[in-house]
Amino acid sequence: MENKYASRNIFLVGLMGAGKTTVGRMLARRLGLGFVDSDREIENRTGVVVPTIFEIEGEDGFRRRESQAIADLTALNSHVLATGGGAVLREENRMNLKANGFVVYLNAPPQVLWERTRHDKNRPLLKVEDPLRKLQELFVIRDPLYREVADFVVDDGKGNAQMVVQMLAREVGERWNA
Repeated sequence: MENKYASRNIFLVGLMGAGKTTVGRMLARRLGLGFVDSDREIENRTGVVVPTIFEIEGEDGFRRRESQAIADLTALNSHVLATGGGAVLREENRMNLKANGFVVYLNAPPQVLWERTRHDKNRPLLKVEDPLRKLQELFVIRDPLYREVADFVVDDGKGNAQMVVQMLAREVGERWNA
């Protein structure tokens, strides 16, 4: 069996607001890797923002597009990929993530995520009467899936991105050089 770390890929999973894009960009720069955000890739491919895709095609339509993007992006080498919060909902995505790189779950409590996302208008799933409750519901459903795919879990939420990047750089260095 081929070493899944040979691709030198790092895939970040977690709920919206967990810091996947922020940590991902910093980690990629630190390790000299490419960086890609799956939601931005989908927007580039479609020419519209994620909320518009949700509006026109619904969540299922978006998830189909996301699965294609995840399949393409996990096939790259030497990249840090920040996935969308719901990328783990489809088994094919979980399989692609697990098979093709080092998967990191950035775990933060729903209350912290709500504080980070409450003014963001580009979160279609949070356009509800009680966004904190929605985040709590998403956490209950998705946390086990994030843990299923994760090689490493960062249980945090309060730490700054630079501390997380330092920890991850050490962790992947040890695994890649083992």
